[in-house]
Amino acid sequence: MTVIHLPGSKSVTARALFLAAAANGTSTLVRPLRSDDTEGFAEGLTRLGYRITREADRWHVEGRPAGPAVTDADVHCRDGATTARFLPTLAAAAARGTYRFDASAQMRRRPLAPLTGALRALGVDLRHGGAEGHHPLRIEAHGIEGGGITLDAGESSQYLTALLMLGPLTGNGLRITVTDLVSAPYVEITLAMMREFGVEVARDGDVFTVPPGGYRATTYAVEPDASTASYFFAAAALTGREVTVPGLGTDALQGDLRFVDVLRRMGAEVHVTKESTTVRSDGRLSGVTVNMRDISDTMPTLAALAPFASGPVRIEDVGNTRVKECDRLEACAQNLRRMDITAETGPDWIEIRPGTPRPTEIATHGDHRIVMSFAVAGLRVPGITFDDPGCVRKTFPGFHEAFAEFVGAMNHR
Repeated sequence: MTVIHLPGSKSVTARALFLAAAANGTSTLVRPLRSDDTEGFAEGLTRLGYRITREADRWHVEGRPAGPAVTDADVHCRDGATTARFLPTLAAAAARGTYRFDASAQMRRRPLAPLTGALRALGVDLRHGGAEGHHPLRIEAHGIEGGGITLDAGESSQYLTALLMLGPLTGNGLRITVTDLVSAPYVEITLAMMREFGVEVARDGDVFTVPPGGYRATTYAVEPDASTASYFFAAAALTGREVTVPGLGTDALQGDLRFVDVLRRMGAEVHVTKESTTVRSDGRLSGVTVNMRDISDTMPTLAALAPFASGPVRIEDVGNTRVKECDRLEACAQNLRRMDITAETGPDWIEIRPGTPRPTEIATHGDHRIVMSFAVAGLRVPGITFDDPGCVRKTFPGFHEAFAEFVGAMNHR
């Protein structure tokens, strides 16, 4: 058995940074992810006047319930979707200030309209500097009274998360009615983390009621990234090996751990304890039809694994992956076809036929998940290369080294 220790969750680290910044007191984040996305988030908070002290495995964040310490700031959100959606929401709650946000060309293409529309409905003075519903944007903050809003989160659960975390910073709290929701487990992460920072959200079906009153500082341990774990679980399933990931067990917050249930359906053995998750396999995988709406970040992992199954793999209800770092459905299909694998796509699905892949250069489209997913396929297809292998810095700068070490450890057992 090979044991792999993975870096902290990007999703959890971003939420923890927001909540710590908004809390009363100094919070300590234990084992936060250090990557381009989270460094960009921390840099954005610093530009807004929040104080962050970083140690090797701990970040100390001095919270400011009243909002940013500066009343004028320019924030560049890099490629980070959580940064680009969460930080403007945090700044909008300030009693006074002018805040300008921009992002990379890639992030400028990704949508914001449901979130910015909801903020405007709450009275936020928000203007786009280019295309409506996209970065760059400018916020003239004067506090938020709160109240009731309706939100379509069918494109991204991050819109709902941003508003939920905003709620305690408003004068009267928020009542959010959600008409559609994708990646629902990420909202459960948000609710659980808000609870740890002292705020309990009431939920009645599609209605979320968030009380005013603010957050309290705490020490928060960031669990390993479940999306990243999917590549290592998939590698074990593909090569007939066994891997254990500590820190992701029955109490894990992240829904993407449910990727192991897909591997189980394909024939792998899965064992989950309170402390860890183990996947083992004899290397034989069955075809499967699976709805991945709630774990869509792991869709590319399964797509890269699919050619080696004994039957077709069909992944459904993942239309939201078309508006990620790239159009992931088409990116996966394009690369599979370059490998001589039959792949068909529709508005929200991809179907992949088994075959004998040939090596090719993977077109990454600057998307970290495309690289890490097809690295798994490379275990059975020597000669696969990437046009931009370095884009993994977004969430796992040391991925290639860690994956090579992991593969070496598996092969020596």
